[in-house]
Amino acid sequence: MKQIIGGKAAARGASAQGQGAAAVRILQVDGESAGQRLDNFLLRHLKGVPKTHVYRIIRSGEVRLNRGRASADARVAAGDQVRVPPVRMAPLQEEDGARAAPPREFPILLEDEHLIALDKPAGVAVHGGSGVSFGVIEQLRRARPGAKFLELVHRLDRETSGILLVAKRRSALTQLQEQFRGRSTGKTYLALVAGQWPEARRVIDTPLHKYLQADGERRVRVTTADDPDAMRALTLVRVRERLAPRPAEELPAMSLLEVTIKTGRTHQIRVHLASNGHGIVGDDKYGDFDLNRRVHRQGLRRMFLHAWRLQFDHPATGERTTLHAELPADLSAFLAPSAP
Repeated sequence: MKQIIGGKAAARGASAQGQGAAAVRILQVDGESAGQRLDNFLLRHLKGVPKTHVYRIIRSGEVRLNRGRASADARVAAGDQVRVPPVRMAPLQEEDGARAAPPREFPILLEDEHLIALDKPAGVAVHGGSGVSFGVIEQLRRARPGAKFLELVHRLDRETSGILLVAKRRSALTQLQEQFRGRSTGKTYLALVAGQWPEARRVIDTPLHKYLQADGERRVRVTTADDPDAMRALTLVRVRERLAPRPAEELPAMSLLEVTIKTGRTHQIRVHLASNGHGIVGDDKYGDFDLNRRVHRQGLRRMFLHAWRLQFDHPATGERTTLHAELPADLSAFLAPSAP
């Protein structure tokens, strides 16, 4: 996106905008924004303007696409010009030092001009919201102020570590997200569960139902196919290692699993494993709370779930790409037997 302005009007507009005042602007759609809905294009470029106001100026005809009225769902194309009426933009969040995202880079597994594959640490949300001021994407944008485009391709739970994709071009974003929707990616996690997982139990094909608790917290449970809100969820399980009981530490036998998800439902792995009687060690929503206290004393202070392997077709070359993020130190240390 570039702003088309000229002469003295440009100086006045820049000054007014810096003071939060309003000025008419003409935005030109670049190749990276081509194909976006008009409302999404505006929401991205009018940071600080309430969403309701953005829709109001579209409906009123004050927003013009190539000098004509357009609906919110109109698709913009490269080279289109979008007239934006005077709007007052709120000061950016970064002026509030307490809530501003600190710049941060993350361990990189792969980076080129199309995407970044990073190894997300546990305890970091992928984006701000729901009581979290900022996440990976906000910190990465602050660390790379010159980057024209950085968007999350998919999500990981806050307490899950491992591979996370960020697109550097809109074309890469749409192509990769289509692969995730079409289930052509390969997503395999490492999960430690309580007990001895049965070797023969390799496929879990049980629908899930998402709901909110009385306090508004999101939860998921298994359900039946005739549930009108059922979502099909398919999980493949392979035993990688069996861990013997550790009586001195009051820990039972456990199983380290390679878990491949064919669908990307909320909390899918956590709920599928727990519903089969083998909750993920350290899971504070669906796991064994007494066991969680015991492993905490032994140094495991979070859920043992790690996005270990990701396979996808590269959005530019089409080449099948396989990435691995090995277990982080805290999880590896917990697996290692205690010294005698």
